[in-house]
Amino acid sequence: MADMNEISIETRALDLFYGDFQALTDINLSIPARQVTALIGPSGCGKSTLLRVFNRMNDLIDGVRVRGQVIIGGQDIFAPGADLLSLRERVGMVFQRPNPFPLSIYENIVFGLAVHRLAAKKECSAIVEQSLRSVLLWDDLKDRLHHSALKLSLEQQQRLCIARVLPLKPQILLMDEPCSALDPMATMHIEELMQKLKKDYTIVIVTHNMQQAARASDRTGFLYLGKLIEFDETAKIFTKPAQAMTENYISGRFG
Repeated sequence: MADMNEISIETRALDLFYGDFQALTDINLSIPARQVTALIGPSGCGKSTLLRVFNRMNDLIDGVRVRGQVIIGGQDIFAPGADLLSLRERVGMVFQRPNPFPLSIYENIVFGLAVHRLAAKKECSAIVEQSLRSVLLWDDLKDRLHHSALKLSLEQQQRLCIARVLPLKPQILLMDEPCSALDPMATMHIEELMQKLKKDYTIVIVTHNMQQAARASDRTGFLYLGKLIEFDETAKIFTKPAQAMTENYISGRFG
């Protein structure tokens, strides 16, 4: 396990409001580098809102206000003048349903490089190969790079969406219910992929699937009504939680 002294994301007294509604309240959290951290809790508890704080995607919603600090790479990402483009290079996002662009497999992977102007054209082929190897797709797709990404299976599309953020060399991968559209076998493959990727990346996942959190994560945070009730090693959360509310949720008494 990564040293807890090596913190990848830290929140300090974080509050978030949608207009008059307070969606997150006093979130204090330290997410270690190169581990998988799961965020669990019932629907509407703030899991996805918290995840989207880390790359400031909530900024796209009218009426959002944030108080407190979120420290990534030693900098408060909400400080005046914070570089959003740089943040979104460092913090990649994978969504609930695979969302490949209606382009070729190759074009999907180099898309971000083109937007951010990060690579010369002659470097792209090597980057595409490296990215697809990272998500264990190269052998399957190397002869189909110029075929439409929309023709891939759902699992392959989700792997491609992960591969698509890797050329930007992020430090952090955010995954919002990354397996909810997948069958159990494909889910197992994505969970195995997370274990491989965490050697190089900090991974934060939101999941409704508590078995997935228990299997795939090193640390788990339980949220309820916008508050972080408990955050600890996953084994402790699932076998000896400190809070009765956590135990009640995990045991299925509510949620």
